[in-house]
Amino acid sequence: MSVRLPEPARLHTRDLARVGFEGLRGRPLRAVLSALGITIGVAAMVGLAGISTVSRAGLIAEIRALGSNLLAASPGRSLTGQDAELPGTAESMVTRIPGVTDVSAIGLVNDATVRRNDRINPADTSGIAVQAARVNLLGTLQGTIRSGAFLNAATSRYPAVVLGSVAADRLGITGAGAHVWIAGRSFLVTGILDTLPLAPEIDRSALIGWSYATGLGFGGHPSTLYTRTDQNRTTQVYAVLAPTINPRSPAEVEVSSPAQELEAQAAAEETFDALLLAVGAVALLAGGVGVANVMVISVLERRQEIGLRRSLGATRRQIRMQFLTESVTLSALGGLAGVVAGLAAAAGYALVMGWPMALPLPSVAGGASAAVVIGALAGLYPARRAARLTPTEALATA
Repeated sequence: MSVRLPEPARLHTRDLARVGFEGLRGRPLRAVLSALGITIGVAAMVGLAGISTVSRAGLIAEIRALGSNLLAASPGRSLTGQDAELPGTAESMVTRIPGVTDVSAIGLVNDATVRRNDRINPADTSGIAVQAARVNLLGTLQGTIRSGAFLNAATSRYPAVVLGSVAADRLGITGAGAHVWIAGRSFLVTGILDTLPLAPEIDRSALIGWSYATGLGFGGHPSTLYTRTDQNRTTQVYAVLAPTINPRSPAEVEVSSPAQELEAQAAAEETFDALLLAVGAVALLAGGVGVANVMVISVLERRQEIGLRRSLGATRRQIRMQFLTESVTLSALGGLAGVVAGLAAAAGYALVMGWPMALPLPSVAGGASAAVVIGALAGLYPARRAARLTPTEALATA
């Protein structure tokens, strides 16, 4: 008469977790060192993505602080393919649009160059354009002066010039009071502007008075017209701006919203993020290889434990799950430490730069999930190897 052997006891999830933690706690230094690779990989992914997200959020916040109610109109192309012109009456027409709070303009002065002095080759313009400017331009753009003062009703009638930030750097001028050479005569630099994110064309320009520019051959046609609107009516003004500027040919007027374009550009810059994630993924993969090596060594060192548990009734599946749990736990703890370190780096960067903290949630979730997946993959072979050991084989090598 055959005797039926009792069914081996099931290893519950709670017991499985406790056994996995005990395996790691028995070798704490090795566990910390092996998890360090996972921590570095996840920290790189989360930290670099977090810094990129914070930078993008800070840029968008700065753009919005300048106001999203600025519209810019410039000449387009005529039906014949020629360069169009904005009418000289464009500014006065735009001021009649309901919701418009301020209007200003710049106009390109053709065939005029700016040089540091008259001994510089006239062909060496350094990419600086000479623009006629209205005296209310700086207020419309909500810009600031780095040095000196902007054009006013008096200085705009004389050979005075205000330099954009890039133009001043290229000319080697650091403050007001210097002189530059424009259209064959000396101009006094009355001011230097700070950078204007919403009007980068002005950063590379030398601004002279509108009335004075007419004596240099300027025809009075704006090259760019800037319009400030009521915050709640920007969309309505945008829709009628081109027909108002040029009722006969509104298609020859190009209207844009500089703030929205910069926000879209900042939000779309994800190529660099992909590169940062790839760097973190490589480090994470290297950490996974380290975990696999540690688990293989652990199996070799713990043959006696495996043999004893098998002789006491533990099944192959229970042995396999024990070592797989240790591997996943090791990687999960490393991933958690990496997430904390990465977020701390991003938060520190946001604090130093004075920008809002923006959490890279996809990177956080991806890094934590990747750590668990890599831990499971790294533990598969060691777990299967441990499960294949028979009790006699394991105890014989003790």
